[in-house]
Amino acid sequence: MTDSPFTITAVPGVKVGHAEDAEALTGVTVVRVDQGAVGGVSVRGSAPATRETDALNPLGLVDVVHAVVLAGGSAFGLDAAGGVVQYLEEQGIGLDTGAARVPIVPAAALYDLAIGCATVRPNREMGYAAAARAGEMPVEAQGNVGAGTGATVGKLFGMERAMKGGLGTAARRLPGGLIVGAIVAVNAVGEVRDPQSGAVLAGVRCDDGDILPLSSLFENPGLRRFSFFPDPGGPAPGTATTIGVVATNAKLTKGQATKVADMAHGGLVRTIYPVHTMFDGDAIFALATGEVEADVNWVGTVAADVMAEAVVRAVKAARGAGGVPAWRDLTENRSQ
Repeated sequence: MTDSPFTITAVPGVKVGHAEDAEALTGVTVVRVDQGAVGGVSVRGSAPATRETDALNPLGLVDVVHAVVLAGGSAFGLDAAGGVVQYLEEQGIGLDTGAARVPIVPAAALYDLAIGCATVRPNREMGYAAAARAGEMPVEAQGNVGAGTGATVGKLFGMERAMKGGLGTAARRLPGGLIVGAIVAVNAVGEVRDPQSGAVLAGVRCDDGDILPLSSLFENPGLRRFSFFPDPGGPAPGTATTIGVVATNAKLTKGQATKVADMAHGGLVRTIYPVHTMFDGDAIFALATGEVEADVNWVGTVAADVMAEAVVRAVKAARGAGGVPAWRDLTENRSQ
C-alpha cells in the first residue's frame, strides 16, 4: 500500500494499526517502528495514564523504541501494550539483551469510560490485533478509529453537553528531505478551535445545540462560577486526556527527541482550550528514525504545526456516537 504524504506513515519505516470495539466505543492505536527509533516523551497533563515513559528519560540507558501505544480505557487500557510486546517478540523485534529480545513499547491511555460500555477496555488481545494490522490498514483512517473511537471533547459541563473527538493524523515533507508527521487521539476536557480562524469546532453544547465558547466563562460574570469548579455533572480529574505521537526521519539524540515532543505540545495549545488542565493527562511521544540531518528547532516547530493539523482533522473526521454529536452533525444541521 502506498503511504499518504499527509499522514504520519509518510515517515519511512513508520506503520500504524488500529483495533476497536465500535459498540463499547473504545480502541487502541499502535505506531510501529520495527527497525527502532530514538524516542522521547513530554507529559504536560496532570492526570496521565502511562507506561515506560521513564525509559525515555534522556538520562536512561535505552535509546530505542519499537512501538508506541495510544489506547482508550483509562489506566485499564495500558494492558494493550502487553499484546503489542507479545506480537513484536514473535516477530523477533526488540532490544537484544542476550537472553531475549525485549521490545520497548511506551504507552499512554485516555479516559473514554463515560461513553459506550465502561467495562470493555482495550486489552492484550486488542493491542496484539492493532500491532498485527500496522502497515495493512488504510493510512487515511481517521475519526472514530483506534484510540479515537470513544474520544470526546467539551466536557466541562458533563457528558450531556460534550461533543465527539477522534483520531487525526497529518504530515509534511520539506525541502532537503525532512519529513515530520503526527497522530493524535483528541479527548480533551476543553473545546477544539480552528487555529486559522479561531472558530470553535467542537466543545460545550448549549440547550439550543449551539456551541458555547469557553472564553465566555471568563468574560461573563454569570457564567464564571462554572469555569474550573463545575457542577456535580461536570468532569472529575483524570476523565479526559489528549495523547499523540510525532515522528520524523531526522537524526536526533534522545534529548533532542524529548525536546521535539515538548515543542509538539504547541499544536495542542493552538487548538485546544483550555489544555493541560488537572482533568487532562496530555502526553506526546516523539520518534526519530535518523535518516536526514535537521536542526532540532526546525523539527520541533514543524511538529507543532502538524500536531495542530492532526487535531483539527480528528474532530472533522469524527462521527457522532453514543448519543454524543460530532462537528459534522452540527455542520450538516446548520446547512439544512
